Amino acid sequence: MKPRKPFLKGRLYSIRCAFNGAFLLFKTETSFQVQVVVAILMTIAGFVFEISTTEWTIQILAIALVMGLEAANTAIEDMANFIHPEHHIKIGGIKDLAAGAVFIAVIFAIIIGLIIYLPKVF
Repeated sequence: MKPRKPFLKGRLYSIRCAFNGAFLLFKTETSFQVQVVVAILMTIAGFVFEISTTEWTIQILAIALVMGLEAANTAIEDMANFIHPEHHIKIGGIKDLAAGAVFIAVIFAIIIGLIIYLPKVF
C-alpha cells in the first residue's frame, strides 16, 4: 500500500497534476485552443459592452461549462482509444455521446451570448 502524503503536500500535488492536464489539453487539442480564443474574445466583448455582474457570472459559467466538457470529452476519447484502439461501433457511440455533451453546451453558450449581446448591439 502506498503511503499517504501529508494533507497540504497532497493538495499541492493534485493542483500540479490538474495544471499539467490543463496545459496538455491546451497544447494538444485544437478544439480547446479555439474555445480559449473564443473565451478571450467574449471577455473582451464583456469589457467593451460593459456587461453587468450577473451577465459576467453567466458568461463565465457558460465558458467554464464548455471548456470543462471539452476536457472531459478529450479524456473519454483518449481512454476509449487506449482501451480499444481499433474502430468499434460501441466505442464510437460512446465518443459521439461525449462530443454531443460539448455540442449541447456550445449551443446553449451561443444562446447565452445572444441574450447578453444582441440587446447591446441593436
